[in-house]
Amino acid sequence: MAKNNSKMVEAITPMDEDFAKWYTDIVKKAELIEYTSVKGCMVIRPYAYAIWENIQKILDGMFKETGHENVCMPMFIPESLLQKEKDHVEGFAPEVAWVTYGGSEKLEDRLCVRPTSETLFCEHYSHIIHSYRDLPKLYNQWVSVVRWEKTTRPFLRSREFLWQEGHTIHATAKEAIEETERMLNVYADFCEKSLAMPVVKGKKTESDKFAGAVSTYAIEALMHDGKALQAGTSHYFGDGFAKAFDIEYTDKENKKVFPHQTSWGVTTRLIGAIIMTHGDDSGLVLPPAIAPIQAVIVPIAQHKEGVLDKANELLESLKACGIRAKLDDSDNSPGWKFAEYEMKGVPVRIEIGPKDIENNQCVIVTRHNREKTIVSIENLSDIFCKVVSDKLQEVHDGMYQKALENRKKKTYSCTTIEEIISALEQNGDGFIKAMWCGDEACEDAVKEKTGVGSRCIPFEQENLSDKCICCGKPAKCMVYWGKAY
Repeated sequence: MAKNNSKMVEAITPMDEDFAKWYTDIVKKAELIEYTSVKGCMVIRPYAYAIWENIQKILDGMFKETGHENVCMPMFIPESLLQKEKDHVEGFAPEVAWVTYGGSEKLEDRLCVRPTSETLFCEHYSHIIHSYRDLPKLYNQWVSVVRWEKTTRPFLRSREFLWQEGHTIHATAKEAIEETERMLNVYADFCEKSLAMPVVKGKKTESDKFAGAVSTYAIEALMHDGKALQAGTSHYFGDGFAKAFDIEYTDKENKKVFPHQTSWGVTTRLIGAIIMTHGDDSGLVLPPAIAPIQAVIVPIAQHKEGVLDKANELLESLKACGIRAKLDDSDNSPGWKFAEYEMKGVPVRIEIGPKDIENNQCVIVTRHNREKTIVSIENLSDIFCKVVSDKLQEVHDGMYQKALENRKKKTYSCTTIEEIISALEQNGDGFIKAMWCGDEACEDAVKEKTGVGSRCIPFEQENLSDKCICCGKPAKCMVYWGKAY
């Protein structure tokens, strides 16, 4: 069995040597993206897009189970429409791309290329919502958006990216807040059950909430290198947007009232999160639920009689069981294929050769730990498929546990600024758990002195101390702090 730390692909920079270069090597060499002539805009290549399609399929099913419908809003927003909610437009102004000409004519009202769609949904709501009978509206859309980032990295921060954005509108604050929290839980369940990625659920501080929101909730994940990544957000808007856009409805008492709104979203940065949570020095390590290929069959000595016939039998058996399988019968060597599919992060590799056929068996290798198992192929439609399915579950569980152990190892509880500085110097980046008084000045001071910012106020609170990490005044809550992507 190969050692866990053996380096199968020499072209990848080791993550311990240069994590940023390791990441870039993987997105290029695993053929996930290609750069374009516009900085920050990438070609999402077929393998990466297949990962996104699987993410989309699972999430879309979860959204529909909770009663949401898909819609599609325009990609252009008139400046006059964007200006209606002051906090919202100010929050996005530095990242907005503008269209000033239509053909050869200068536009009187320049158009914003959609950075997010709150204003578009509000305009639509104002036309269709008149009575309490029209509520709630539970909408979602799968689109691309543009944010003119200065510093860009594939998947993590690009000028155009793919995402889903949910937008809902409700009769009461209570319903809207419940929706905000429910969708955050949907994201957390998806990350943990489909991406094998543990997350911390919590509320953002006032200084870090979404532009125009009353409150913002987020899930935060920890990457291999100890930096945090915001994997999804859910926002409660109250009735602020409704008032700005004159969205009113007649309630059961025949009174005119304003409805309450939410929005929530995840993006293609989840692909970056998968790479940085699970990848190793041989390439991708993909969770089975979203892997384009869940099992690859590599024939050994395929030129010998019967080998390809048996490999095809295995392939058809796996497909019949609903497993995304591939047979690589190309003329590349088995060693090349092993390295190629390790690079691609395929969860399970199945090796079959003349001696295996003779013994009515095959060899299964799991990507996350490279463990080999000899499996009988006497009953392909029943026993064999169950073994492969069990192996896929084993891969998911092993990946989740490894990511959880990394988070535990890189989470430090601190009660003073000095302890934060010491923990980071001795152990490297990670989550810092520390108490906070709720004062924004202390939040800013912690970041200035230690380099770590607030990530979220977790729902699961701990009482580490009675005093604020910064000023020593009575603490109001425990906060996760950290450096972030």
